[in-house]
Amino acid sequence: MNRIGDKGQPWRSPTLTGNEPDLLPAMDLTARIKGLTPSPSPQTTCRPFPEVISLNVGGTLFTTRLSTLRRYDDTMLAAMFSGRHYIPRDAEGRYFIDRDGAYFGDILNFLREGELPQRDRVRSVHREAQYYAIGPLLDRLEETQPLTGEKVRQAFLDLLPYYRDNLERIVEIAKLRAMQKKARFAKLKVCVYKEEMPITPYERPLFNSLRFERADGDAKLFEHHCDVDVSFGPWEAVADVYDLLHCIVSDLAQRGIAAEQQCIGVCDKHLINHYYCKRPIYEFKITWW
Repeated sequence: MNRIGDKGQPWRSPTLTGNEPDLLPAMDLTARIKGLTPSPSPQTTCRPFPEVISLNVGGTLFTTRLSTLRRYDDTMLAAMFSGRHYIPRDAEGRYFIDRDGAYFGDILNFLREGELPQRDRVRSVHREAQYYAIGPLLDRLEETQPLTGEKVRQAFLDLLPYYRDNLERIVEIAKLRAMQKKARFAKLKVCVYKEEMPITPYERPLFNSLRFERADGDAKLFEHHCDVDVSFGPWEAVADVYDLLHCIVSDLAQRGIAAEQQCIGVCDKHLINHYYCKRPIYEFKITWW
């Protein structure tokens, strides 16, 4: 059975890039349903439910109509309350769902009247919508901020396939240095450059003429590794160095890691003739406590 979105189109699970640390990996609804306990009565194909349902979701109590839970056929909640599966009850007789109930109210509000959560709750509600396989809600959420902005950001980061590895390298180096020095923070040098041109703008006309006249053997002189811990670049996009720096600091913050950065100059390594590497160097300060 295909899930139908609120636009009348078949709903498809969102494609994940691996760079979304706060998103739950999509799981096929069939696989989730298989994890439910079948009704203990084989003669009963559909167990009756009351019109008003009392729920205990991870210790948080809710009351809603049965029709609300069954609003969209091809969802986890509709399957749970179809009568084909056993649902445990708590000591007070409420149907129990072993899930954090912090955002279940947002799920119910959408099922009731299509209401979307406030922006600061979108990411978390999106995770819950994935778990309950509510396709129409996922469609709506992915058209709002911050999820739409995250798609645009990921399109930029896809230009740097080594981005995640470099981010891990920053964390590992900073942690190792802090532990070695028994320090509260650690500093490391990071090169972030958009263009391969190892020159300043006013030198570009001179460099272009040299580039076409130099021997093939000279090319290696312009290919070097700056004396830094981690290097990002080059890339081709409108997004600039400051945009990538924002991504690095933001992604570290998502992991609870406090990071500050400041430009401390350029590489300035001699390349050939009077040309020097002008890639900017940034000092990152990672504070651990």
